[in-house]
Amino acid sequence: QVQLVESGGGLVQAGGSLRLSCAASVRTFSSYTMGWFRQAPGKEREFVAAISWSGGSTYSTDSVKGRFTISRDNAKNTVYLQMNSLVPEDTAVYYCAAQALGVLTTTLPKYDYWGQGTQVTVSS
Repeated sequence: QVQLVESGGGLVQAGGSLRLSCAASVRTFSSYTMGWFRQAPGKEREFVAAISWSGGSTYSTDSVKGRFTISRDNAKNTVYLQMNSLVPEDTAVYYCAAQALGVLTTTLPKYDYWGQGTQVTVSS
């Protein structure tokens, strides 16, 4: 069983930055593909970014490219999402997810474990 705990959310003004962290309680963290997703009020959960087990490959959705960066520290069992130039449309609950197959994917059902989420609110 993998437990994921997100932190770092909060309230920020448009144009500001936040860094989300996701700590995983699993011995084999380095074997998992990790992803970040978000869900805005009244909307479906959507893919934000993913990173391969080694950190050598990343992928992000078009709306955050150039603003958000996903990274990981396997020694600390932690994945990060650095969010810059935030806009009100980025307001959502952000979820961390882990995938055991090691496939870099945007597809929600392919992720095996999920955190509880952290709220990000961007004011205009």
